[in-house]
Amino acid sequence: MSDPSDQDPPMSLVAHLTELRDRLLRAVLAVLIGFIVLFPFANEIYGVVSAPLRELMPEGSTMIATGVASPFLTPFKLSLVLAIFMAIPVILYQIWGFVAPGLYQKEKRIAMPLLASSVLLFYAGALFAYFVVFPLIFAFFTSVGPESVQVMTDINSYLDFVLKLFLAFGIAFEMPIAAVILIWTGVTTAEALSQKRPYIIVGCFVFGMLLTPPDVISQSLLAIPMWLLFEIGVFFGRLLGPPRTECTGLTTWRLNRAFRRIEAIFFFPLRVDCNLF
Repeated sequence: MSDPSDQDPPMSLVAHLTELRDRLLRAVLAVLIGFIVLFPFANEIYGVVSAPLRELMPEGSTMIATGVASPFLTPFKLSLVLAIFMAIPVILYQIWGFVAPGLYQKEKRIAMPLLASSVLLFYAGALFAYFVVFPLIFAFFTSVGPESVQVMTDINSYLDFVLKLFLAFGIAFEMPIAAVILIWTGVTTAEALSQKRPYIIVGCFVFGMLLTPPDVISQSLLAIPMWLLFEIGVFFGRLLGPPRTECTGLTTWRLNRAFRRIEAIFFFPLRVDCNLF
């Protein structure tokens, strides 16, 4: 079941901790470099992010800052969050570099495309929210208010709102990756997921209800793409199929091999039993 030539030499606890520290520092350094580059352009970046709302505001209306420090802290927070978003490939690469020695070569060849696809899908979800969802929901919000109420949105409240939607759509677009991983690891099958399609569709709308504003448009714009992406994930999961292992359920030997580096640090036994599935 395992290839002795593919085994990695054992590492001590200190070696695990040293490697973990180095990779965490690299991830933090990537975020810091991104923040240093972006912060001088924080106001311009905020102007781009707020454009979908400002273009739909009535003539004479402007965005306001109700907090004393909001004109500084809001662009600061935007630059920091955007730096984290930009550093996601580096952060995931460091996580991958720490876990990869516990995987076999065949698993690495499959995991790398999944990792790259997850990053691209997250960015695609954020772009979908900005170019498709924002214009529709802001047009709805600015048109349903009383005529006697002038729209003057607080810059910090707006930033919190759009960051929540960016994160929601970014996570929602990871649906194909989740479906493929569940099928590939043997947790479930493409046929079983297909049979649970009605429940998954309802779950998509519940997820949209919890993470989007209380209007049908934004909820549907999140739930429908999630459902379509789920179908794509099932399709590719059916093509990939479960791995051939001695275990008919979850691939015990693979996950145990990957978990050994984590348990060496946290002293927590991470073992998977096929009988649980």
